[in-house]
Amino acid sequence: MKIYEIIFSPTGGTKKVADIISAGVGADSICIDLTDKDFDFASVAFGEEDVCIAALPSYGGRIPRIAGERLKQMKGNRARVISVTVYGNRAYDDTMLELQDVLSEAGFCPVAAIAAVAEHSIMHQFAAGRPDAEDRKELAGFADRIRREIQAGGLRNVPAVPGNRPYRTYGGVPMKPRSGRSCTKCKVCAAKCPVGAIPADMPMSTDHDRCITCMRCIKVCPQKNRSVSKVLVAAGAQKLKKACKDRKKNELFWG
Repeated sequence: MKIYEIIFSPTGGTKKVADIISAGVGADSICIDLTDKDFDFASVAFGEEDVCIAALPSYGGRIPRIAGERLKQMKGNRARVISVTVYGNRAYDDTMLELQDVLSEAGFCPVAAIAAVAEHSIMHQFAAGRPDAEDRKELAGFADRIRREIQAGGLRNVPAVPGNRPYRTYGGVPMKPRSGRSCTKCKVCAAKCPVGAIPADMPMSTDHDRCITCMRCIKVCPQKNRSVSKVLVAAGAQKLKKACKDRKKNELFWG
């Protein structure tokens, strides 16, 4: 049995959650990075004895479209998968259901699901510092429970998770990262952008039609040159203030 982490984590929050779960399952894991636009995802095939942790962030209550497309290229071959939805303390809406549907379509066998809270990737005051010690204890405990069930030969049923079909409509985020005057044209942002929204020959620009506002370019810029409009961030924070003011709990499901 091999353990795989299949993750889409542009700013690292989703990977933090996936790492906790992977460690709890109890084996060194192999990471498959869904943000790598140059990787041949169609070449990936799992075995029925493998266990996967598929962790994606919730963008407006949906999975990132590009991550879903890349997941569908893989061959699940009935490998058991723990589907993990990570969100920034507002709500995950239809993300869990959509992720489970995509994994099933790709041939995986979903056996457990988690909705976990991590620090918001744009408005960092929401769920700041999460996953924290309380989250780590809860997630690690659930992962250990899954490990024991797998070792006993259990966990083959698909868990019922919240969500609706058709999935909610997501029109994207209006704020797009932009380059400042201190850009050195190092092209790190262009190389790391999951959707190729930053041209390598003009890294100061952003293709707004391709950009999914994942914030990867801001995270990786060595000069801290990239940013989003402070005015739009403040307006967004005010809009989400009521929905995000209370601490949301992690939600755990299994078949």
